[in-house]
Amino acid sequence: MTSPETPPLWDLPVPSRARTKPVDKAKAAKAAAAERRGQLKPAPENPVARIVVDIPLTHLDRTFDYHVPEKFHETAVVGCRVRVRFAGQLVDGYIAERAETTSHEKKLAFIERVTSSEPVLTPALYALTRSVADRYGGTLVDVLRLALPPRHGKVESEPPGEPAPVPPAPDVSAWSRYQRGPAFLEALAESKPANAVWQALPGEDWPARLAEAAAVAAAAGKGAVLVVPDHRDLKRVHEACVGLLGDESVAALIAGLGPAARYRRWLSVLRGQVKVVVGTRAAMFAPVADPGLFVVWDDGDDIHSEPHAPYPHVRDVLMDRAHTAKASLLVAGFARTAEAQFLVESGWAQAVVADRPGLRAAAPRVTPVGEDFDVARDEAAKAARLPSVAFEAARQSLAAGAPVLVQVPRRGYVPGLACGQCRTPAHCRRCAGPLSLPGGSEGGMPKPPACRWCGVPETGFRCPACGSARLRAVVVGSKRTAEELGRAFPGVPVRTSGAQEVLESVPGKPALVVCTPGAEPVAEGGYGAALLLDAWALLGRQDLRAGEETLRRWMTAASMVRPASAGGRVIVGAEAGLAVVQALVRWDPAWHAGLELAERRELGFPPAMRMASIEGTPDAVAAVLDDLALPESGEILGPVPLGEIDEEGRSDRERALVRVARVHGKALAASIHAASARRDARKEPEPIRIQLDPLALI
Repeated sequence: MTSPETPPLWDLPVPSRARTKPVDKAKAAKAAAAERRGQLKPAPENPVARIVVDIPLTHLDRTFDYHVPEKFHETAVVGCRVRVRFAGQLVDGYIAERAETTSHEKKLAFIERVTSSEPVLTPALYALTRSVADRYGGTLVDVLRLALPPRHGKVESEPPGEPAPVPPAPDVSAWSRYQRGPAFLEALAESKPANAVWQALPGEDWPARLAEAAAVAAAAGKGAVLVVPDHRDLKRVHEACVGLLGDESVAALIAGLGPAARYRRWLSVLRGQVKVVVGTRAAMFAPVADPGLFVVWDDGDDIHSEPHAPYPHVRDVLMDRAHTAKASLLVAGFARTAEAQFLVESGWAQAVVADRPGLRAAAPRVTPVGEDFDVARDEAAKAARLPSVAFEAARQSLAAGAPVLVQVPRRGYVPGLACGQCRTPAHCRRCAGPLSLPGGSEGGMPKPPACRWCGVPETGFRCPACGSARLRAVVVGSKRTAEELGRAFPGVPVRTSGAQEVLESVPGKPALVVCTPGAEPVAEGGYGAALLLDAWALLGRQDLRAGEETLRRWMTAASMVRPASAGGRVIVGAEAGLAVVQALVRWDPAWHAGLELAERRELGFPPAMRMASIEGTPDAVAAVLDDLALPESGEILGPVPLGEIDEEGRSDRERALVRVARVHGKALAASIHAASARRDARKEPEPIRIQLDPLALI
């Protein structure tokens, strides 16, 4: 019902849609923002903020000046996160500096919003990231994305904890086994800069030694950053540090943490609550307050090389930090890289090594055997592809109640196949990918060979070179090796470690532990023997660092074996005359690193020279080389094709190497940065990858 005063609903006038103008919300928002900006007043002190804008374009790799509104005067502190308008869009940024004046002639825009007043980009971290970007010819924004974790607002609002107490000085008597070891720790205790390359003894409890060094620095009121390759090493070092310093004094930083936990720990370091940081690669930028010690363990591991632009290496970043902060650097490991040897020979670092009597007392007995070993005396040894001396060493270790470590260069069953008659590598008929034997069975029959690229089985193989239908193994993987050893040693447990099933530790009981390099589990009481199989698969790689990397993997495995006085044996399947084998037999990685460095000086490779790798399409590589202003010592090698080559001798991708003398390294980085900036300014469509001092050169 309707009242007499109110007309019925159907009698109400209907508004004309033709006369209604649509509201442009975006334009209205811009107009409102412009009106607000017109009413804003600059801050009374230091009204200009120099801001790093989060835009990964090389020609914009600098700070931009903005006005700080009066309302943000207290919250817009140096190092905080802000939002600014850049080229008409709202983007993130960091305040690098507050100043009174600007050199910008036009009217400055105002900061739109202070995202967080937490000063995450400290002056020290800003200087470090800028230095790293300049060294590698990259942009500051790319380095900041590696150095700063994503923000978590709830964690920032949590009240800060109390700073950890200064711990007492630890017992460092174990370092007396090493020449210059006590002197290095004495320098740490006195907060004097000292750089060292430590070669750990086989069987050394290296996490405990690193924890002791960190505790010495912490007892002197200094911070420490310890970087290790993977989470297994991190767990061991973290436990050792907690045992000396307490849980509240140590922060473990690893990429696998959740956003909240990672940011919480990172903030505890930034705010000075924690003085000792242990972590993987990303921890090289940990903002520890008043640092006194930086440590990198096993610097030859390629995990220490960042896979994202500008591809910094942990060792080089920590060197920069130690030099800038007048702190100490410790490059540690069982083996020694050519880069670490370069630091020793240049006098920048001192070698911390044990004397020969101490080394002989700790090292296992190493026996090299050639590839063409005699297995006719033992049918079980023949079935397991082991030389008789290796089979006997394994048998003795098992009889003594100790596990045996078997290192195989490849995972899988039979990851590489070739023609059984002419040895031509076997490829898939569909995509030309390599064939492999996956292992296992289907319907009671062994699985046929399959392509490692497309996965299609190959049931009717015929060699295109000779027509043979027979296949042979090029290299045998860890799973096939475990199967063979199980038949050769009936009743003995066989465990595998590698890929997705990496073991952290194994009990000190009789067992065969088959693993790939880098996945060796720690054995309680040490292994009785280590068998290093298929050495040619490591030494035969087309890589400048093949020998160095092989020795590093061998020494990592051999260091887990008991001393020779306790029956420890290491059997390596390689010729005794090879330099890398001699270095293992004598346990002298410094000698081998010296040979490697001398060869690289003669050939003009890093670390004797600075080198840049430029990869991309042929046209893109040629354009960069033409635009590159090289210093006087500059030399271009290539370009050479990468991947498949067509009938005209061209490839879809090419690579060129540019090398200069070390004194011109900064000039090379600056030249690459300038060339990249011009490419970005021209908006070149073809992507290109430029990397300074790459690990892989061949």
